[in-house]
Amino acid sequence: MITAVVGRTFLKAYNEKYGKTYSPKEFFEEEFWQLFFNHEKYMQWVTNSPFVQMKKGQKPHLLNEREREEKLEVLFEKAANETPDASFALGFPASEAKEFASTSGLVSDLTIPADEDGVYLSWIGSGLGIGVAGGFTILFDDPVITLQTYEGWKVYRKYLNDPTLDKLRGNQINTWNGQWLAYSMNPEQYRKDFDFTELENQGIFKVGETLLEVNTIFWSRLFFSLSQQFPKTEMMGYVYGFGQTNKTIGFIPFQFSFGARLKDVYKKLFGGTYSAPKEFENLFGIHIKRACELGSIGLMALRPENLTKYMKEDKKPSFKKEEDEINYQINKTWLIAMMTRNKEEITDYTLELAKAIQRYRAAGSKLDRKTLIEKELFTSTSKKGFIEALTNMVKDLDGEDLKTFKDLKDEVHLMTHEEFGYFKTLLKFDYAFVEKQS
Repeated sequence: MITAVVGRTFLKAYNEKYGKTYSPKEFFEEEFWQLFFNHEKYMQWVTNSPFVQMKKGQKPHLLNEREREEKLEVLFEKAANETPDASFALGFPASEAKEFASTSGLVSDLTIPADEDGVYLSWIGSGLGIGVAGGFTILFDDPVITLQTYEGWKVYRKYLNDPTLDKLRGNQINTWNGQWLAYSMNPEQYRKDFDFTELENQGIFKVGETLLEVNTIFWSRLFFSLSQQFPKTEMMGYVYGFGQTNKTIGFIPFQFSFGARLKDVYKKLFGGTYSAPKEFENLFGIHIKRACELGSIGLMALRPENLTKYMKEDKKPSFKKEEDEINYQINKTWLIAMMTRNKEEITDYTLELAKAIQRYRAAGSKLDRKTLIEKELFTSTSKKGFIEALTNMVKDLDGEDLKTFKDLKDEVHLMTHEEFGYFKTLLKFDYAFVEKQS
């Protein structure tokens, strides 16, 4: 199963990096179990597993060291003598013989050999899963990502054992993995001397009066951080979800180069570095399930969620709220990235067009020009309607603006239907921005 495959990739990289020769069972006992389960607070809750099957009167946080070791021994016995199932081999099919009230996930109809090593590797791989908002987890079969995730295990355990953080919730390792990777693999945010306060300021933790927990990260933030480490890479990820009902989406290509592309476009349009990286990254991306339905996680999947209403509805951009300007910058960045995705040159052509349209409107004394722009030009659902509106506008123009509009008509005529949709939406945003500035 994929959990065991990822676990094997990690263990090989771990042994090479730290000069060890751990077998899967040795690593599980010496490292994994010690971090995950040999404490009052678990890092992971695995339904029906030996670590959560309690004898009468037992509770996980009240177990003594000997009782915890007994549960480890139960796992050892099962791994050595029983056919693997989801209760002690993570990502394997649920046991029909034992009739556990659970469903299977990450399961293939191919016959995959399973041995004792595979059981321990499946636990290791499951612990490396990266939780994202929407109830899904991602596995990357990559040594760099898995080693960095392991480093985060030790940080999460340190906080769980900190008496000053007694309200911190356990069993959130996959959620923690997502936040840790997004923070630690982003050189623009990561600090080697970070502390809990720094992570809280980064939005990694949610602090309440009675509970402290790890916030679930939106997938685009993770995507942007990984794109910093793999700027020219397409990497396969396995997307699934464990819960009351297990969900398996499958293998999805992650095109990290587009994360770097969006940042490059932003910097060329608005200068310098973006001032609010978390806001920048969180505003990109549709729901992870919808993104996977596209067949790959790339530029199309990074479409800002609120952009649809401007592309498909007669919705006029507004600049009444403080966050409206960052939304404008995000939407414009994505639209230009889509229009220039096969080009090196990034231009701000539509802003100049918007200024010309605004001059046209300002030169009129009645509302007819405003109506023509807002009710015909920007509401056109086809190139034909857009060009007809332009034709009506050029009757009242001369000089440089006349040439600009004639050139625009020719360019629109040559656009594909998809390009026209992006172009018209971008022009609508720039026109609203110019109006606000005037």
